[in-house]
Amino acid sequence: MTPAGMKLGAEAAHLLATADCCEIEPGLSDAELRCVEEEYGFEFADDHRAFLAAGLPVSEPPEEGATWENPWPDWRHGDPAKLRIHLEWPVEGIVMAVQHGYWHSGWGQRPVDADEAVREARAKLARVPRLVPVYAHRFLPAGHGSHGHPVLSIWGTDFIYYGVDLADYVNHEFDDFSAHAPDDWNPRATVAFWQEFLA
Repeated sequence: MTPAGMKLGAEAAHLLATADCCEIEPGLSDAELRCVEEEYGFEFADDHRAFLAAGLPVSEPPEEGATWENPWPDWRHGDPAKLRIHLEWPVEGIVMAVQHGYWHSGWGQRPVDADEAVREARAKLARVPRLVPVYAHRFLPAGHGSHGHPVLSIWGTDFIYYGVDLADYVNHEFDDFSAHAPDDWNPRATVAFWQEFLA
């Protein structure tokens, strides 16, 4: 891990601990992190990895009717099928939009047949950079050796910034962000394809 990524992840973990908003279990070991990456086919960004190594946030029991049974992905004890669903949230949101007529401008001509459009969209989405859940529908780009990506809030094709980086996100989500948001708060997407939803 890069020193800057480690520092940013540790800062985010400290902010979460002081926010006192959830239970935090002992952090994931290097072996556990590698196991997750091998099992689910991605690599955590350095700050995300350091955040989870400092402590694993776990969810309170969900409220009735909540969208997420476990907003914090439990990479240690979570149900693998549910973790896979959580990982696929950004892709499935785009696929659902395709079923209702959406077509990405960079994909060329949309197939006339709706089922073929969905198949083609899935094939194209299988090649885009992976997004990894941080909390509920907040995501960070994957990628060993990278850090400082903005945290994205994703609902279908509706993408918004929820933090300049992981530490800023924790401030935004779990503290009174509006009380200390800088006037020049201006996140910038860093990953191809997904950044086009934020233009």
